[in-house]
Amino acid sequence: MTPRTRTIRLLAAVSAGAGALALTACGTSVSSGAAPAAEHEAVTIENCGRTVEIDATPTAVVGLHPSQTELLLRLGLADALVGQAQTAAQELPADVIDLAADVPVIGGATPPSREELLSVGPDFVYSPTTYEFTAEQGFASIEQLDQAGVAAYTATGGCFDRRMEGTVDDLFVDLQNLGDIFHVEDEADALIASSQAELDAVEEAIDGLDRPRVAQVFVEGTTLTAIGAGVEYDILRRAGADTVFTPDDPAFSDFFAAEITPESLAAEAPDALVFAVSDPAHEQAVRAYLASTFPDMPAVRDGRLIAVSATDMFPGTLGNVSVVRQIAEALYPEADFG
Repeated sequence: MTPRTRTIRLLAAVSAGAGALALTACGTSVSSGAAPAAEHEAVTIENCGRTVEIDATPTAVVGLHPSQTELLLRLGLADALVGQAQTAAQELPADVIDLAADVPVIGGATPPSREELLSVGPDFVYSPTTYEFTAEQGFASIEQLDQAGVAAYTATGGCFDRRMEGTVDDLFVDLQNLGDIFHVEDEADALIASSQAELDAVEEAIDGLDRPRVAQVFVEGTTLTAIGAGVEYDILRRAGADTVFTPDDPAFSDFFAAEITPESLAAEAPDALVFAVSDPAHEQAVRAYLASTFPDMPAVRDGRLIAVSATDMFPGTLGNVSVVRQIAEALYPEADFG
């Protein structure tokens, strides 16, 4: 993935919705793909301001990002998958990767083209954001999918009207909807319970502790972008950060990210910096930039530079839960997380 593609995907493209730590540690079970019950029961779901009508349990499903594919696998729907997309973005967790071994890969670092997607004959597709349905990019639009008889579902946090106010527990809305759509309510409830328990454990561990001032940034080359709204902000808040950038700042009134100058960030003197990266080379480059640009900043001086996976910050992913704990553990090394 080129730097330009990476920047577009992680900032602009992710915002087109505008805009195996946690679950493995919680002992989440994974089914090999038992057939859903009530195969012909119709379901109606509200998603991104539109009504999605599903006449029968989908049997030909595509996960348009590994995070969505993972959710489907953890719900026991391996046998219903006919495609998985954007597999170059991240690898599936070790405990579910074998379940997808025979699932065709469509697309690589980007979503599949309309032709690629329709070639596997889906009846249901599940995406992290509305970017995956951008016709101008050559992807199948929701209207085109409707015409082909394919139901399209977008993660709640990736919906246009939700992108600026998204929260970690938007994931629970998706799990409830998927449970209804595929008639796997028990599996969905179990994932919600284990995820909520993980969030509760973090909240309990950091209760009463002094909150460090934390800035979340995205760095590409020498371009510095602050993140101040959306699910990214909620992740920091739940991890116990006293956030430098907030949705109340005018810079984030219309968009969850805003380009800033190094001088403005230096003036804030944050105790810690959180930054999303796409691969080890990107992380190394960001750390080098921060060290050379802000040698006197408390976050740099004290070594509190917290790199997180960019895909864990995508709306509607199990990574939203695990990254809360990852950041909290880095901010509060003295806390007992159990």
